[in-house]
This record gives sequence, C-alpha cells and structure tokens, in this order.
Amino acid sequence: MSELVYPPVIAAAKTMFRVLDLRLTVEGSHHVPRTGGAVLASNHVSYLDFIFCGYGAHESRRLVRFMAKHEVFAHTVSGPLMRGMKHIPVDRRAGAGSYNAAVSALRRGEVVGVFPEATISRSLTVKELKSGAARMAQQAGVPLLPVALWGTQRLWTKGRPKNLTRRHTPITILLGEPMDPADWPDTNAMTVELKSRLSALVDRAQREYPDKPAGPEDAWWQPAHLGGTAPTLEEAAELDRRGRRTAAS
Repeated sequence: MSELVYPPVIAAAKTMFRVLDLRLTVEGSHHVPRTGGAVLASNHVSYLDFIFCGYGAHESRRLVRFMAKHEVFAHTVSGPLMRGMKHIPVDRRAGAGSYNAAVSALRRGEVVGVFPEATISRSLTVKELKSGAARMAQQAGVPLLPVALWGTQRLWTKGRPKNLTRRHTPITILLGEPMDPADWPDTNAMTVELKSRLSALVDRAQREYPDKPAGPEDAWWQPAHLGGTAPTLEEAAELDRRGRRTAAS
C-alpha cells in the first residue's frame, strides 16, 4: 500500500528535531525487525511519545502504526493525518474491534506501537500495565519489544504547560531485546516480565540522563525517588481518580 502521508510527517518531525536542536540518544534500534510484525510497548510520559517511539524504528526503516484513542481521529486536523498514517483508533466502549484491527495489522507484517500504561504516568515511573500488548504479540506470533522514553515530558506532559519550542533538550530512546511470545504462554507472566524490563530501561534512562533540574522549581520533571517533585505513584493515582470524577460530572 502506498504511503502518501507518513513520510512527509516524518520529514517534518526530523526538521523539528533539527530546528530545536534536540539531543537524541537512540540505543537498541537494531532490535526492531526489518520485516514482519512486531509490537513496540513504550512507557508514557508525554503527549509526544508516539513521535519519539516511532523514531526508534527509523533505523530499521519501519513505519509504526500506533493505537490511539478515537477522539484523536475525530479531530478535524489530526484525524485525517492519523488515518493517512494508518494508525489504529481505540474506542474503549468497543475495545474488541480495536484489538482485532491491531492483531490483523501485525499478521500483515506491520509494526504496532502500544502504550500499555494506557495513560500518561504523572509519577514519571512505570504504572501497572494492561495485558493487551502481550496478548496481541501472542495471538499474532510476533516479538514484543519494550521501549523506554525519557526527556519528552519536558516538552509536553499532563498537568504542565506545553513547551514545544524548548531547545537543546536531551531525549533518550532505549529499545530492549525482543520478547518471543513462544517463551511466554501465559499472558499475565509475559506482562509481568514486560513491566520488569520496561522499568529497568526507564530507570537506566533516568539515571544516565545528561541534564539535572536547574533548581527546586525545575524539579517537576524528575520522579520523586530521584529527588524530583513529580507525584509518587500513589499521589498520581489519586490525581487520576479526581480527573476521572471531574470528567464524569
């Protein structure tokens, strides 16, 4: 199938990287298979994570089809772009259809990107994971790769004003070794192992990150266990609960 939309979007993103002089560190991109299906399962700290997770597959010349909430597809600007890039809409009221579409894409040899935490982590640590990424990999018989992103939250994250013109920001993208679903017949066990591997990658990205907060007022982008002022997992969970209650009222 022809790709009329995705390549220009990638070119625009790479231009943005150059203009902002983003300091990109990408490791493990060789783990992305050059042919055949694969699931990329990334942590989620920013509204821009899909851009940088997808960039991790650039060396293998793969286009990643991301699963994203259907509201993005309904938007007058983003909707045509998302459909043109063949991303996969997720309607939480009809999740089976989205899941089946993703499995079909994997069986066609596509790379599918998933954020198994489901929502942005306010704590900037890895939350509990949904099992969908592991189930898709198992059902389609394709490898599952953990992907750690760090630094993206400094550009745009939940509860903070976006700063899309921020220059010289280091961005870390670490891709872990593929998990073969044949080695993990139990979905829950595979999900537990995915969280362990993903957490280790995120922890490494955080500890090796070249920047430190400029002062107490700049510590919001660091997790609490590293001395930052981001909420703890428990505090973040309560903030999420309040947000859901507010949205429902």
